[in-house]
Parts: sequence; structure tokens; C-alpha cells
Amino acid sequence: MEVIKTNIDGLFIIEPQIFKDSRGYFFESFSQREFDEKVTPIIGQKITFVQDNESMSSYGVMRGLHFQCPPFTQSKLVRCVKGAVLDVAVDIRKGSPTYGQHVAVELTEENHRQFFISKGFAHGFAVLSETAVFQYKCDEFYHPETDGGISILDDSLGIDWHIPTDKAILSEKDIKHVLLKDFDSPFDVKSI
Repeated sequence: MEVIKTNIDGLFIIEPQIFKDSRGYFFESFSQREFDEKVTPIIGQKITFVQDNESMSSYGVMRGLHFQCPPFTQSKLVRCVKGAVLDVAVDIRKGSPTYGQHVAVELTEENHRQFFISKGFAHGFAVLSETAVFQYKCDEFYHPETDGGISILDDSLGIDWHIPTDKAILSEKDIKHVLLKDFDSPFDVKSI
């Protein structure tokens, strides 16, 4: 697997080594050993994933921008196994030189890319294909009482979601998230 740094510390694109032949292809979608060897030294801490999630969505669905507040913060390793999504992580760590900035990555069933998102980021995605199946590995269990979010439609974030606003499909919960300017982050870059 190849680990590709982005312009924001704590966010990495991971490309697996894919073996193709006349029968199709094979790749390791996750290896704790290889993750520990290649990612742990970069982030400076060991990550152990404890929960896998999967969602299926249709074109125009936008989910996010979500996070879990301390003490149940989550790092995530995400990928799209069917279709295509634009996956986005926004830095919400107080004191970070990249606070409010984002990285956007297209994850598709063809490119097999994965996106690692450290604690202290809000995460979301938009479905670009007719349908998409999306998988998340999380290093903390889900704690609904610590759910948080920032508006996925906050223009100040400068995110081009590749979906016309009139085609966006959001949940009632996601519509109610605050704008970044009204957000008091529970994350501090020094304590994560």
C-alpha cells in the first residue's frame, strides 16, 4: 500500500497494491500490520479500529459534516466499494494552522482509494454516482450523545461538492448543523 500525504497534517490517501489478471483483481483492503508500519510513524500514535460501518446512498445524497466530541473522538479509514463519492474532511482543531481548511478526495470502486481522517476533523461525503456503498473503519465506538456536526452547505468552507445545490439530499439532522463561524470547537490541536 502507498500512503500519500495531503496538504493538511492528519489526512492521508491510501492506495492499495492491486493484483489483476484475467479473472479480475485482488487486494488487501486493510492490514493492521502494514497500517502500523506505514501510517503509525507518520501520525505518531497507534490506531486500532474497533467498528466497521457501511452506508448505501443514491445520487445527490450528502452526509456530514460529522464528528464525535471528546472523550469519544474518532479516527476513520473510509472507502467507496460501489459507485463514486466526493469525500471531504475539514480541520476543526483549535490552534491548527489549517483550521477551517479541507481536503477533498474522490473515492470510487475503480480507484480503490481510501482516506484516513485523524481525530479533530469533521467528515462528510457526496454521492456522485447513481448509488454508492461507502464503508468506514472507526477507532472508537459510536456514542450518539457526543455527535456533532458542521453544515455541509457552509459556503465559507469553499467546498465544491460536484452536485448542484438543488439536487442535494440531506437528512433533517444534517440540515440543522451550524456554520463554521458559529462553531465552538471541542478539539484542541495540542491535545489530540
